[in-house]
Amino acid sequence: MLDFTRLRVLVAVARAGSVTAAAEALHYAQPSVSHHLAKLEAEVGVVLVRRVGRGIVLTDAGRLLVARAEEILGQVESARAELAAHAGLATGRVRLAAFPSALATLVPTAAARLAADHPGVELALTEAEPPEALTALRNGDVDAALIFDHADPVPGDRRNTTTTPLLQEPMYVVTPADGSWDGPRAELATYARENWIAGCERCRTHLASICERAGFAPRVTFETDDYVAVQSLVAAGLGVGVLPGLALRAHRHPRVRADRLPDDRRRVSLAVYGRPPAAQPVQAFTAALTAAAAGPAGY
Repeated sequence: MLDFTRLRVLVAVARAGSVTAAAEALHYAQPSVSHHLAKLEAEVGVVLVRRVGRGIVLTDAGRLLVARAEEILGQVESARAELAAHAGLATGRVRLAAFPSALATLVPTAAARLAADHPGVELALTEAEPPEALTALRNGDVDAALIFDHADPVPGDRRNTTTTPLLQEPMYVVTPADGSWDGPRAELATYARENWIAGCERCRTHLASICERAGFAPRVTFETDDYVAVQSLVAAGLGVGVLPGLALRAHRHPRVRADRLPDDRRRVSLAVYGRPPAAQPVQAFTAALTAAAAGPAGY
């Protein structure tokens, strides 16, 4: 039988890239990490890691076992959370990974409601875009992941996850408030010859898709994930962009104009690992987040 502690050590080494860094992350002595790796290799009968300079690289067998170990450890963490449900809501924790505009809008409202209704439940927050949040959920690093989808699902492994829809978020074309154009301001084709400011890789893909439907390819001259920076660049006359309603609710630059795109929305949802019911603290936070999302999604 594979030892859970040794699997955790292997995963930590794979993430950190060296025995020394893994030892620091796990709060182990370095010889202890090396000992666990050696024991694990003896158990499975194959070489899992090779030393390269001061770091390590995984062998093919090592990569295979790390992938399975992450799933196993995530399931163990999920089982612990389910068992914690029997302790009720006097104590407990919820570790949440969420994208920036949700952390600035929905999450504080939900966190305040959770603290008022269940003061014994601890909430820990991590900023992560949806693909990274789903990876953290699968690995057992968080208990819930706040994610969004455009037309296509978030890339990542969704096996054994349960998703709760929260809202359909409107999208807006953001332009300089004092600008003038020949066409309707809520139609992307009006800005076909303008420079564009794009966000993360998935957001850039979405921008290219909706612009293609409007009959042109956007000329992207600036790229930033920071919705505050996007608005500042637009206000300076350096281009136009598309932002979701939560980003505009979190921050609204006084010198930009936002026009709602009639046929473009993104779906915001909460993902948890395992089948229902989730642990009671997670259920309580889901209820608080659902209430927070019931408000207006625009700005």
